[in-house]
Amino acid sequence: MCVSRMLPGVGVFGTGRTVRALVPLLQKEGFPVQAVWGRTQEEAECLANELDIPFSTSQSDDVLLHPEVHLVCILTPPPYTRQIAVKALGIGKNVISEQAATLTDACKMVTAARYYPQLMSIMSNALRFLPAFVLMKRLLGEGYCGTLQVCEARVYGGSLLSQSYGWAWEELMGGGGLHTVGSCIIDLLSHLTGGRAVRVHGMLRTFVRQGSTGGGIRSVTADDYACFQLLMGGGVVCSVTLNFNLPGADLHEVMLVGSSGRLVARGTELYGQQNGTHEEEILLSDSGSGAGPSVTGLNAMVTQLRLSFQAQEDRRSWARHPVSMAATFEDGLYVQTVVDAIKRSNRTGEWEAVEVRTQDIDPNHNHRTPLN
Repeated sequence: MCVSRMLPGVGVFGTGRTVRALVPLLQKEGFPVQAVWGRTQEEAECLANELDIPFSTSQSDDVLLHPEVHLVCILTPPPYTRQIAVKALGIGKNVISEQAATLTDACKMVTAARYYPQLMSIMSNALRFLPAFVLMKRLLGEGYCGTLQVCEARVYGGSLLSQSYGWAWEELMGGGGLHTVGSCIIDLLSHLTGGRAVRVHGMLRTFVRQGSTGGGIRSVTADDYACFQLLMGGGVVCSVTLNFNLPGADLHEVMLVGSSGRLVARGTELYGQQNGTHEEEILLSDSGSGAGPSVTGLNAMVTQLRLSFQAQEDRRSWARHPVSMAATFEDGLYVQTVVDAIKRSNRTGEWEAVEVRTQDIDPNHNHRTPLN
């Protein structure tokens, strides 16, 4: 039996850059990508033709109810995420999802995941699977840095705004560096350290306040600069700077500093230096692919997905161990709670507490609510 017959058919929601990176990786690993959804039929058809996907649609139910789709990848604008994820789980599909738009949406996704625990429900933060961070976490656990004290992360790049007006321009729709990139960094720091933020302090700025569209000038409310601190349980301090006003720049650096050494991931490479030595040692070099951290991590994540699904008698069944390092919907709720606390801190100028309100989640929520 060929690998593709053993692996579940995939339905992809979204037509952006991540989808264009993900679909070829899925196909390379033997996943049959059966259907794609776009906000317009034209968008969906264009992507389907480009990536050799047999079915395209702008109707979400057409993908969810497709008989050959058992795994749903949600890479849509944040306002669509929750309704697709909840409905997909409700009709028995495994789900990989990006971050929801709001705390309420994240709570509803957790409710659905708890209600259908036999189904896969994981977040799509591929940085957890990046080999440099896998090794970083292992070395940290083995005591390379001693007692962890400080984490610093810096991500610099060009504008995140879409060419034409859309959700990426609007803070309330999940646009901005904090939500789209900061969410992944917050999740990664929690994963690496094994702790969670208890208090946060942050500052957000929108330096590019206007963008031109075909119909004139539109205001931008999404942040393009974010600087925030996380005080983790146990006393570890994390400092994160995100700056998307640097065209041509491409910096992605995460550093962990402890009592006896430090580990630094720069792009896809890992460096380390222990106290008493005179220079850094390279612990993991770039494989030469030239892909950045996100795509390299995505590649590693898809490989683990294949291991999770292959050799299962039912294409809907999966083994937990290969994807055990993936973020859960519960992790997604925590991240959204931290993001909201940073936004509050930006307004108040004060340190804000992080309180994940799982008691607000309604276990009797109707999971089969129609999509809007």
